[in-house]
Amino acid sequence: MTNYYASQSPAPRGKLRRNTHNRWIAGVCSGLADFTGLSPNMMRLLFVLSCLLPGPQFIFYIVAWIAIPRA
Repeated sequence: MTNYYASQSPAPRGKLRRNTHNRWIAGVCSGLADFTGLSPNMMRLLFVLSCLLPGPQFIFYIVAWIAIPRA
């Protein structure tokens, strides 16, 4: 019996770029979603939920906006 999951290879990752076609503010969440393989809406939801926790989420977003190049 073969393992179905072992035969599948992970999807290849591209370069980390801000997506300018599927963006709401700057394309950071959409670019991260493309890079990780998640849907853009799921990445946005995770970001909004993370803002409920203490930490520098907005600073990370602004730094990512500046550091990640456009697609």
